[in-house]
Amino acid sequence: MRLLFIFLLFIQTLSAQEQVVNAVSNFVKDPVNKNAKITFKVIDVETGKTIASHRPEQAIVGASTTKLFSTSSAFEILGATFQMKTRIYCDGYIDKDSILHGNVWIRGGGDVGMGSKFFSKENQEMNFLNDWTDSLKRLGIKHIEGALIADASEFGYEGTPASWSSVDVGNYYGAFSGGLNFYDNTLKIAFKTAAPGTKPVFIETYPKVEGFQLKNQLVAGNVTSDQSTIHGDAYELNRSITGTIPKNSNYYTTKSSLPDPEISLAQEWERVLLKNNIQVADGAKSVRLHFKEMVTDKKDTSVYNTRKLLFTIPSKSIQDIAYWTNLKSVNVFAEGILNAVSYYKTGDGSTTAAVSYITNYWSKKIDTKGLVLNDGSGLSRANAISANHFCALLSYMYKSKSYADFKATLPVVGKTGTVKGICTKGAAAGRIQMKSGTLKGVKAFAGYVYSSSGKTLAFSISVNNFTCSSKTLVQKMEQLFNVMAVY
Repeated sequence: MRLLFIFLLFIQTLSAQEQVVNAVSNFVKDPVNKNAKITFKVIDVETGKTIASHRPEQAIVGASTTKLFSTSSAFEILGATFQMKTRIYCDGYIDKDSILHGNVWIRGGGDVGMGSKFFSKENQEMNFLNDWTDSLKRLGIKHIEGALIADASEFGYEGTPASWSSVDVGNYYGAFSGGLNFYDNTLKIAFKTAAPGTKPVFIETYPKVEGFQLKNQLVAGNVTSDQSTIHGDAYELNRSITGTIPKNSNYYTTKSSLPDPEISLAQEWERVLLKNNIQVADGAKSVRLHFKEMVTDKKDTSVYNTRKLLFTIPSKSIQDIAYWTNLKSVNVFAEGILNAVSYYKTGDGSTTAAVSYITNYWSKKIDTKGLVLNDGSGLSRANAISANHFCALLSYMYKSKSYADFKATLPVVGKTGTVKGICTKGAAAGRIQMKSGTLKGVKAFAGYVYSSSGKTLAFSISVNNFTCSSKTLVQKMEQLFNVMAVY
């Protein structure tokens, strides 16, 4: 009887596996994938057994599934409760009349959550600057004889990763991460629009960026959403905008990447200080623009040993930041987490250093042969990641003490985040937690399957160069997701 039971269980398992294999085969053979590159693999994380695969060794563009490497690195290397730190220093001294004879320095530590919409109520994002101002008041500072100096130099000034497309970098989702970040490194640009075909009138930006110039090539149209594209590189104050935005609006805002968060943060705090009757005699400055002698490949941070630390601002935890990174696929958070790992371990928070650091880290944990990482968010089309790489990473994290924290950041199919609309009525709804990835001509998913039979699977699928819409491709993937969910 026992042998019969084992035999029947084997037959059922084989049948379930055949269903997954057939679903993969049908997807690969679909005409929309005739010229596509596809890498797929699904494994049982308990046994390591491969259930089905298709070219699992092929490393191709995975878009935002790349964020799994950034967030898992942060959990493993820094820990879920780790907080980045922004530090406020002064040089000089404070006299009996509450005058600071010197400068105030804002030393960046890579916090990407300051003033973020994900951690603030609407229209209250800049309240953190009121808190900073109150801290200065409590220290007895009512006048700054010197300057307000923002220092993001320990993260370098590479700006956007070199492999990012110029089409992306001027838009809000193409914002770069540095030593100092705030307001999601977003710049809102407001227009007044009239009848279709007319040119919208530029009103203002928020935050206000001194020296900002905009070449306006927009038209108002019969559209219901923003269909504009903003062009401009990191640190570039001259930008252009093309496309169409909705007609007949007195105040319609588009979103750009903030050109230079370092100097903008200093300028924004100066405005708040002035509203609180605290004068800054030498105004707002930044290390990149005004202290170029301090900007070196390996910055000497010993200068801060001679400055007085006034107060420290801790960031939200890695857990909090990683949650939004994966749930809503926030590029600037992913880049910030990647950079922070390197900064707090090596003192260098540049993208180049960070990519090198985590690539080396994972090479000692999993097989990374053929893995190519150029950023933390997946916006780079120069990344190359295979299904083998993702399954190895996910399997490693499953066995890690960080697993529960990492898992909690992954969107639930049919329920939450970027995968809320997938398999809403299928077997996969509520049984798969996965990160999505989307670029033009790229669709990818990777995560865990908690099957109805009680098994836990890890899987990855990336498709490049398909010939249908992204929405249609996902609909074709749904059969595979549903079959895995009942494995």
